[in-house]
Amino acid sequence: MGELASKTEHSVQRKLQKRKGTKQSSLWWMYVPSFVVVFLFIVYPFLNGIQLSFTNWNGFSQKYDFIGFEQYKRLFTDPTTWLVVKNTLLYGIGSTILQNVIGLLYALLLNQSIRMKAVTRTVIYLPVIISPLIMGYIWYFFFAFQGGALNDALQFFGIEKINALGNSDFNTWIIVFVNTYQYVGVAMIIYLAGLQSISSDYYEAAQIDGASPFQQFKQITLPLLMPSITINMVINIIGGLKLFDVIVALTGGGPGNASQSMSTFMYDLYFQRQDAGYAATQGVFMAIIILILSLAALVYFRSKEVEA
Repeated sequence: MGELASKTEHSVQRKLQKRKGTKQSSLWWMYVPSFVVVFLFIVYPFLNGIQLSFTNWNGFSQKYDFIGFEQYKRLFTDPTTWLVVKNTLLYGIGSTILQNVIGLLYALLLNQSIRMKAVTRTVIYLPVIISPLIMGYIWYFFFAFQGGALNDALQFFGIEKINALGNSDFNTWIIVFVNTYQYVGVAMIIYLAGLQSISSDYYEAAQIDGASPFQQFKQITLPLLMPSITINMVINIIGGLKLFDVIVALTGGGPGNASQSMSTFMYDLYFQRQDAGYAATQGVFMAIIILILSLAALVYFRSKEVEA
């Protein structure tokens, strides 16, 4: 009887394992549509862009020639390249720092027991749902030289008007400000979720030990908030480095190329100058910069994470 029961149990286990394997293999087929979409709309266009970066295609003609690394040589000797790279890094890194600092401060405030907390959170997050292009035009009518709200206010107080968007030393920071204003709510929500996941036991133990609020933040909040910091840093860096809509609405990349990012410069090369091969080269270069910086941020901040 014991041997028969053992054989029966073994047979049942084999059937269960076979059924489990069949179920798992059928689940893999559910990934196929996602893989197809990613390949068609991300992988294939990117590979096609790499191919075009070795050509002199103008973006419209059916004929073009492969010219090897000429476009890449042109990229590294073009002074405009380094201008737009500098602007792109400013938009990416500047926006990331401001969004994370301000977003964390908002989250720390809203994590307290204050009145109208839900309304405040909604107001801060509200700009996220607005199209970046629309947000850019809203702020354009604030900073515009003719008829802008800022200059109207200055004239009301007898102060001379300023051409903020036409000043190459100032307009890039306006773009950083607008991008930060729009997306700081995302950082705030992620930090708020991270703060609410930290057990109050840590703070109670720290208070018993006589730790000050700053020491509690440094020794408890910041280390346990590292997963949220990692997410925010990577998201903000990628978003800032590929900034496009706000620049188009506020300055159009001008004056000249003074506020161009790599995205807007690539657009200008393709559609305005009919230089698609060089635009593809700029696109590949931008993708490499985004990949390096985002991976570096991911690896660095992941190394700082601790287990709760």
